[in-house]
Amino acid sequence: MKKFLKEAKGHLMTGIGYMLPLIIGASLVVAIPKIIALCMGITSLDPYADGTGFLHILKLIENVGWTGIGLINTVLAGFIAYSIADKPAIGAGFVGGALASSTQAGFLGAVIAAFIAGYTVKWGKEHIRLPESMSNVMPLVILPFLATGSVAIIMGAVLAGPLAAINIALVNWLRDMSTSGTSQLVMAVLLGAMIASDMGGPINKSAWMAGNVLLAEGVYQANVFINCAICIPPLAYAIATVIRKSRFSPSFRETGKGNWVMGFIGITEGAIPFTLVKPQILIPVNMLGGAIGAAICSLLGAKGDIPPVGGIYGFVSITNGWAYLIGILAGALVIAVLSTALVDFNQNTVDNAVDVDIDEIEISFEDIK
Repeated sequence: MKKFLKEAKGHLMTGIGYMLPLIIGASLVVAIPKIIALCMGITSLDPYADGTGFLHILKLIENVGWTGIGLINTVLAGFIAYSIADKPAIGAGFVGGALASSTQAGFLGAVIAAFIAGYTVKWGKEHIRLPESMSNVMPLVILPFLATGSVAIIMGAVLAGPLAAINIALVNWLRDMSTSGTSQLVMAVLLGAMIASDMGGPINKSAWMAGNVLLAEGVYQANVFINCAICIPPLAYAIATVIRKSRFSPSFRETGKGNWVMGFIGITEGAIPFTLVKPQILIPVNMLGGAIGAAICSLLGAKGDIPPVGGIYGFVSITNGWAYLIGILAGALVIAVLSTALVDFNQNTVDNAVDVDIDEIEISFEDIK
């Protein structure tokens, strides 16, 4: 069971990895026309859906972005199924993802449909034997038919209604939590601390995955806090190497230069070399900075009215983007000040550092959003 769960997580992460370029590209295509319209004093392009002229063109471009966002469940399910059983499963995965969207089974339905499609094909490969002369029929006809048929029966006829009810109730609860002042603040603190805790590890990925689940359901607020917290740890150590150079060895000061870039685009792993010096002190400091930054984001009113783009530059896709930037800067300054007050990155850095094999460190770019 443990092996299956580990494999399932890998397949899910593969699907999300393929989904990310869609989210980023579509989000920007939605955001840029809105920003142009806001610069012209127009808060919504909806009145210009019909007609002609520049604003109508902006609305048409925005619609393309929303079309892309509508494909999130389809692409997710297709590539989870592909990860499980390769090309024969991808078509049934796409069908299952589209079905999940049309029946309101949502992210949960898309994932279940993908696993049905993928493992049906995997079972067929292992148990169906045909003459060698018919070997080409298996991947092109029999396996896709079995997978799509399984999705149609299990998802279309049996699970669509119950999953839709569960999904709608869950999404409504999370949407209410995202809009309620106190609940939203709790969400921001929790997600910010989780993202900054192990920088690409299982806790970070759990929070990141939760944000993607909500994003697929049209709840964007959680991703504002996640994207904010992702930038904070690497940016914090970049700032620290500048404001308190004396606390860092030359090698760490050099590493800090790269962290400006990692903080800008949102790669938490940039903070790993610094944190490993005294993780028992610096992990709580990082969590505190991530939680404070995300909380300030919430308190100042940063809103995810459209799918937010990650990195510092993602403020362009956020309502009250200045609050997002202030949250990032505040969280980074907390870490920069506390880390240099509590840890000297000059003294015995080799002795104090945890003995870690560089080949065992998993560096992931999946949290770039």
